[in-house]
Amino acid sequence: MKILRYIELKSGHSDNGPAWIAYVEQSKTGRTLYFNGRGLMKLKGQRRGDSGGNYIDMETGDSFWVSGVKKNGQDRHWAGSGRVLVEAAALAEYLETIKAKTLDASRCEVTDSIRQTDIKRLSQLANSPSKGWPHDPGEQTLYSFRRNVTSPDK
Repeated sequence: MKILRYIELKSGHSDNGPAWIAYVEQSKTGRTLYFNGRGLMKLKGQRRGDSGGNYIDMETGDSFWVSGVKKNGQDRHWAGSGRVLVEAAALAEYLETIKAKTLDASRCEVTDSIRQTDIKRLSQLANSPSKGWPHDPGEQTLYSFRRNVTSPDK
C-alpha cells in the first residue's frame, strides 16, 4: 500500500537537505519504508541519528526525516530552506491534502525522477542472517539495528 509522506535527507545537510513529498510503501510490520530505491528503517524509541533523522537507510546509513504531510503545506523545518520535490503521481493527493488548487512554485517543484524500489531485494537484505534488530538488548550499536552499516568510529 502506498502512502503519502514528506521525506528529507538529513545526513550532511541539517535542515536544508533534498526533500520530497511522495508515495512510500511500507513493509508488513511498518518499520521499513521503501522510497526512491532505498529501504528506510525506523529508529526505535526516541533515538535519532546524529543529524536528527527518524529513519536510516539500511544500505548507506544515511539519516532521513519522514513524516506525514502537513495540511498547511509547511513541511520543511522552520530553519530549513530549498524546494521540496513533489512526485508527479502524488500531486493530486498532495494538493487535496493541503486544500490548494495549484502548487506554490516558490517552495515546491514537480518531479518524475523518483526511482522504482526493488522491495524484494531490500526485504531479503533486511531478513538475511546477521542482519536485523540486535538479539542482545545490552548490545550497543550506533543504530538500533544491524545492517551493513557500521559506526563511523569503528
